[in-house]
Amino acid sequence: MRIKILPFRTQASRLVSLTLLFLAVQSVSAQDNVGDDSTVVYPASYFAEFNPVTAQDMLDRIPGVGSATGGGGNFGGSRQGGGNGGRGLGSGSGGSQVIINGKRTAGKNNQTSGQMDRITADQVDYIEIIRGTSGELDVRGSSQVVNVVLFEELVSNSLSFEANVDRYLDHNTAPGGSLAYSGQNGGLNYVLSATAEPRYDHRVSKETSVLGDFSLNDEVREERIREQDSYDLSVNLDYEIGLKSSARLNALYSQNDNPTDVLRYTTDFRVSPSATAIEREEIPGNRDNWEIGGDYEYVTDSGSRFKFLFISNRNDGASTRERFDVLADGSVSKDLFLDLASTTTERIVRASFTTAFLEDQDIEFGAERAQTRLDSSLALGLPDSTGTPSADFGGLVPQNVSNANSTVEEIRLEPFIIHNWNINSRTSLESTLLYELSEISQSGDVNRKRDFDFIKPKVDLRYNVTPQLQLRGSIEKVVQQLRFSDFVAVNDSQDNDSLTLSGNENLRQEWFWKYDINAEYRLPNDIGVVDANIFYHRHTDVISRIDVSPSEDDLQSANGNIGEGDMYGITLNASIRMRMFNMPNLLVTSRLNVRDSNITDPFLGIERRFSRFGRGRLNLGFRHDVPKWNMNYGLEWSNRFDSNEKIYDIDDIADYIGQPNTTAFVQFVDSRGITYRFDARNATSNLQCRERQRYIGRINTGILEEIEDQCATSGRVVSLKINGTF
Repeated sequence: MRIKILPFRTQASRLVSLTLLFLAVQSVSAQDNVGDDSTVVYPASYFAEFNPVTAQDMLDRIPGVGSATGGGGNFGGSRQGGGNGGRGLGSGSGGSQVIINGKRTAGKNNQTSGQMDRITADQVDYIEIIRGTSGELDVRGSSQVVNVVLFEELVSNSLSFEANVDRYLDHNTAPGGSLAYSGQNGGLNYVLSATAEPRYDHRVSKETSVLGDFSLNDEVREERIREQDSYDLSVNLDYEIGLKSSARLNALYSQNDNPTDVLRYTTDFRVSPSATAIEREEIPGNRDNWEIGGDYEYVTDSGSRFKFLFISNRNDGASTRERFDVLADGSVSKDLFLDLASTTTERIVRASFTTAFLEDQDIEFGAERAQTRLDSSLALGLPDSTGTPSADFGGLVPQNVSNANSTVEEIRLEPFIIHNWNINSRTSLESTLLYELSEISQSGDVNRKRDFDFIKPKVDLRYNVTPQLQLRGSIEKVVQQLRFSDFVAVNDSQDNDSLTLSGNENLRQEWFWKYDINAEYRLPNDIGVVDANIFYHRHTDVISRIDVSPSEDDLQSANGNIGEGDMYGITLNASIRMRMFNMPNLLVTSRLNVRDSNITDPFLGIERRFSRFGRGRLNLGFRHDVPKWNMNYGLEWSNRFDSNEKIYDIDDIADYIGQPNTTAFVQFVDSRGITYRFDARNATSNLQCRERQRYIGRINTGILEEIEDQCATSGRVVSLKINGTF
């Protein structure tokens, strides 16, 4: 199957033309909500005509913050723009960050941005878009900070609710909902929430393959149904102890049951007449996790601040894959048992002290310590006439899997110093120096211990040409977080012909120098925002597939370090209110990302792009509010172009291609403030395809064995959401 994609030049030229049109029709008057320090303020009255129910509803109305279809926006960094990949509590994401009353939530799974749907609109006093740097900010390295400021005293407690139901292409329905109770008692602010959400997925795929001589090989049709139930409980507390000190505590518990059933029909065209074999798979799985985090802050008489943060979390996951051959008489014969269990724990503490340093300068120094641990076990059973079946292996014969039972642990210590300098009313400079010391150890089937150290500097310079136009340049050394599952053997969920993926105990951290130049212009009269970012990243110890074969008769690969590579590109964003057409409540958004990369492939010795690294993506969307009808509607369209998202492995090359994705919604608010929202997700089915070339032996032999062409989709999902506040 081939998917037609408009040439990049055509898409890019359209976007540039639209952007120039937006700019050309604007008057050169001052934007009334931008202050002299370039901070943008949106009071609660700004959103009144839209009848928002939650803080997220308010964010969705702000140009350059919320997405066209709502719910999520641009919070956090993205690999699409080169990514950040920083780790620890002190790392900035490179994107927008959300804080509440100037403070962030000390959490990873339970973050501040996740609270926006649980905070009612009547609790919000105003929202700030902070575009500068300051020692008073609770985050670092963000392009902008979204500060949601709540009223100091709430009129009353509130209970917000959401009831929803999803309907899928196969006519299956899945209900869900949530409750959130928020309020204030003296100096205590609290948000308690409970959520139950469906995660149903019915994926249909078809794969055809031809042999190396281009004769028909087989056809595989597969239905994969996952019926996941997800339950979350969370608590967020904020307590003002006195005029000088405050504390925050948050906790999260999540439980997920995700059983998956697979039915697979394989038709063999190499025989005449063709024969069809039937396989069935049962994959019960569950995942439970909890997290608790908090912080304490004390402000001295001189304005200096001491802060202590901590996070502790645990994630338990288990999955069992059993495969059966369905025989002609309807009976089954088990031919695979694969059981994977893992437990990940993390403990992070961070302490810092911030004080004034000369005029218009602040300095922060402190240290962070983190301990991350993975316990993983893998059991593989196969029918084998030479061994003894075991009940612990599903009644099949146990198979020896290298590095199947291991514990991986990293202990990291990171002292740091951060200097903030407001050079003048237009210019600010943030300089950071971190020193990372880490120890990675592995025990069990593999025993190894290694030490690492990195010096991680960063410079972030911002210059306000005018209150509306800001230029920003940054240089940073980033050490990416390792994925501990790469150290151990795991289930291969991407290839039915492969059972397990090898681990690599020799893995090192990938790191890169990150260079960014950004320009952001906020159009007059709150019309919108346009910005451009040019980036270049120089990577070292890039992680991709490498050869770990024990012999020529047993070819194996694993994630490992393959050397140095470059990543570069440009990102253009526009979020415009159509006031030039007398439609101020029509918000049009666009995002164009163009990028490229190069690295030397370890298997072929050729220059190629990074794995799964597409040339870019185009996003277009709009949101139209009609206050007199108490309704709004919108649409978002996304398409990646010149896909070429290849993965090179030891004996195959896979290329991933996807159709455009479209999401649409319409929303009504009744006289009681209850919101009714209709969504159509994956409205155009969004077919995802993969073409894989398999080789006899290594890919550098060039001896083609077969070509697989697979496409899959879950189809369109429509949903109804009803939410309100009491």
